[in-house]
Amino acid sequence: MTTLRDLPSVDELLQTKTVAELIAQYGRPLTLSAIRETLDTIRTRFLSGAITTLPLRDLIFAQVDAALVSWVKPTLRSVINASGVILHTNLGRAPLSDATIRAMELVARGYSTLEYDLEKGVRGSRLIHAESVLQKLTGAESAVVVNNNASAVLLVLSALANRKRVIISRSQLVEIGGGFRIPDVMKQSGAKLVEVGTTNKVHLRDYEEALAEQGGLVMRAHRSNFKIVGFTAEPELKEVVDVTHKAGSIFVDDLGSGALYDTAKYGLAHEPTVQESLAAGTDVVCFSGDKLLGGPQAGIIIGKKVLLDKIKKHPLARAVRADKTCLAGVTATLLHYLKDEAEREIPILKMMSLTPKQVKGRAEAWRQELGAGEIVEGESTVGGGSLPDESFPTFLLSLTVESPEKFLKKLRGQNPPLIARTANDKVLLDPRTVLPEQEGALLVGLKNVLKDL
Repeated sequence: MTTLRDLPSVDELLQTKTVAELIAQYGRPLTLSAIRETLDTIRTRFLSGAITTLPLRDLIFAQVDAALVSWVKPTLRSVINASGVILHTNLGRAPLSDATIRAMELVARGYSTLEYDLEKGVRGSRLIHAESVLQKLTGAESAVVVNNNASAVLLVLSALANRKRVIISRSQLVEIGGGFRIPDVMKQSGAKLVEVGTTNKVHLRDYEEALAEQGGLVMRAHRSNFKIVGFTAEPELKEVVDVTHKAGSIFVDDLGSGALYDTAKYGLAHEPTVQESLAAGTDVVCFSGDKLLGGPQAGIIIGKKVLLDKIKKHPLARAVRADKTCLAGVTATLLHYLKDEAEREIPILKMMSLTPKQVKGRAEAWRQELGAGEIVEGESTVGGGSLPDESFPTFLLSLTVESPEKFLKKLRGQNPPLIARTANDKVLLDPRTVLPEQEGALLVGLKNVLKDL
């Protein structure tokens, strides 16, 4: 009769060659935890009657190994994005250029001049990194990089509008991903929200009246993730800036998407650029690094030196500061623009530049390699809270399978995982968002799943 006495002890298992190999791979403490957890589970199931015989040692070893694999498996993994959404927020937004990756790796591998002045041999400031490039690129007097654009907005308002009125159009009281709401940010910064106009219409006189009442900082929050259409009206940016300055107040522009190029050249709607905001006379501009700029996650603040000096000295600046890899990556990405090579080097700009004919050629090559599917017309989107409802023509590899959802799940189970989409009971893969160096892995993964059908 089988009893728990027949179950090997932890010490007995530790003496085996198999466990010695697991310890060499995973370390003794973690392996011990896996052995104990596995034995505890077996005891519990045996005593409850869920099992009537104890597993052999080989099965115990397999369960221990499975537990260890599960524990050390990373949750943040590289994936292949065949969804056709270029700035896919859930997939990490902008993939980085080779030069950007090299710059980030270089400072990550060893020590750096993060806060060290080589010329003077004394402590320096991390706030200078990327500033000179941003000054040359945009013409701004000063600049600073923080960890993301939400932090940038919070820092600017905390430094310039604490206990002061911030005038903003009702049409701009936006919420972006993760529940980040402009009114909540203002409250957190200590600013007093002053809404002007209506949801669909705001007039220049609305700003003039609010400024005449008690003054205050004026802010624009660009609607980068939705549109208001129909019976709408709002004044031009320069008109609002001029009214603000006439009243002796500051104008802050939260651009969000951070476009440095005119997106209309790619057949999309025009997205307000950083340069246009500065040209309109904006005092401070905030934008993201990982959206239309095409760099790593960052919040970039540029504008008048007297205001940026105040922002840099605010206590919150330390809490939201960028780390060395972010600063190196942002600088490398900005240099692509400064050297007029952005469309050749930055992945998202290359994706947007692809013609439908080029995309179709890649899709056809996939179909021939797989011996399955058909080529259909479709739409790619920018995504990432940029250019809402905007898309451009593409060509897709369409696969007909019995269960599209099950097929997608199997694609996600590949190494690396493949992310596609479905429509009209078809599995669709868009070559536009698949990096050229990932095509081999994509085809291997697709073949693995197709052969099991």
